[in-house]
Amino acid sequence: MQMIAEKGFEAYLIGGCTRDLIIGRKPKDWDITTNARPDQIIEIFPKTFYENTYGTVGVVNENGEDPSTKIVEVTPYRLEASYSDKRRPDSIEFSEKLEDDLKRRDFTINAIAIQLRTKKNDAWACEVVDLFGGIKDLKNGLVKTVGDPRERFFEDALRVLRAIRIAVELDFEIETETEKAIAEYATHLTHVSTERLRDEFTRILMSDKPSKGIKMARNMGILKFIAPELEAGIGIKQNQAHLYDVWEHLLRTVDHAAKKTWSLDIRLAALLHDISKPATRVWSDEKKDWTFYGHEVVGAKVAKDLLTRLKYPKETIDKVIKLVRWHMFFSDTEQISLSAVRRMIRNVGPENVWDLMNVRICDRVGIGRPKEDPYRLRKYKSMVEEALRDPISVGMLKIDGKKIMELTQEPPGPKVGHILHALLEEVLEDPTKNSVEYLNSRVQELSKLETSELKRLGESGKERKDTEDEKKLDEIRKKYWVR
Repeated sequence: MQMIAEKGFEAYLIGGCTRDLIIGRKPKDWDITTNARPDQIIEIFPKTFYENTYGTVGVVNENGEDPSTKIVEVTPYRLEASYSDKRRPDSIEFSEKLEDDLKRRDFTINAIAIQLRTKKNDAWACEVVDLFGGIKDLKNGLVKTVGDPRERFFEDALRVLRAIRIAVELDFEIETETEKAIAEYATHLTHVSTERLRDEFTRILMSDKPSKGIKMARNMGILKFIAPELEAGIGIKQNQAHLYDVWEHLLRTVDHAAKKTWSLDIRLAALLHDISKPATRVWSDEKKDWTFYGHEVVGAKVAKDLLTRLKYPKETIDKVIKLVRWHMFFSDTEQISLSAVRRMIRNVGPENVWDLMNVRICDRVGIGRPKEDPYRLRKYKSMVEEALRDPISVGMLKIDGKKIMELTQEPPGPKVGHILHALLEEVLEDPTKNSVEYLNSRVQELSKLETSELKRLGESGKERKDTEDEKKLDEIRKKYWVR
């Protein structure tokens, strides 16, 4: 801004960065508006890029330590013509007046301009321009359009979803007339690209309380343009283990994933894990309750269709499908076998198994259970860790039976096994001995021993292996406070 001012032009911080600065949040990006034209902006800065028709010049800030300051967008004051495609102005006209630029913006809290002036005593003096009451709306926690909301939403249909996203990110409410206009113009979202809808939806999911944004979207008639499958769960009662209907359960489940600050993959799986319960619900006269057999299988297919439609990356889709498909792994840990746990790990993938556990934690809290980590789940975690660990065996050695036979000319037989177990006992005692050089040398020495002595060393190695194995298992079980 100082460099622009030194050339005789006006320059103001604008948009989300001013909003965040005023309420004490760290800005995610920086935007400047100025009365300089694009060619003049380019002349001021040594490294820029200009790849659009709306006047915005990207300025590369090589001295910015924070990633959010690496690229600063600088845009001339401008006036905009009509929006025939309901997304972008048909044409723009550069202006000399800041007011012209502010009145074209979407929401009052994004239409506050700040001009930094001289720096004194490590603080910047500044001028704040707030023509539309944005600061008041920030104080009141309101999202409100600049001017007539119907005009703003007619210009850019994405704004109806962006209003909800901003409200949920800031934990604000939407002003009454703005909310009415959102419901009225919700159908205009059909003019918005899938990618933009997905990005706004993702930001809602990555907020501190996704359920607030999803409920807003449903109440204002927007959710059906993004994830209509979710609405099928409204009012669908579940079995006696659940306190809530499917809709509320899914929202509470994804909220817990947000509370734990878990990844987008986990949040998507938490939101979609029971997406097909409405389609698979059947009353059981025998159980006197509702059943949902196969809902995880059907749900995985529905989740795939939904995420594919929203054009999420393939790796995201593949992972979420696995988490939805296998989220019903939980069963009686007194009866389940370690081999069954290994099969579950194979199905979901070792790289995803702990995320699956986290989805299960969210699912439990979403049911209405206050304790997220009960004994059965801790026991299952212990079994998973046991199944994932590298077992203590001669396979850990940097030598194998084939190499021993090559070095000693020993034929296949028990002696080779005795040598391997004798080596294992030494390595367990001193891991630094697990080197090719030491083992090759030690094999030659061991091969010269009497069979009885070699057998004794081998048996000692087996006993040491079993002792260390049990010690590791005991450590895992103590970690999870299980037997």
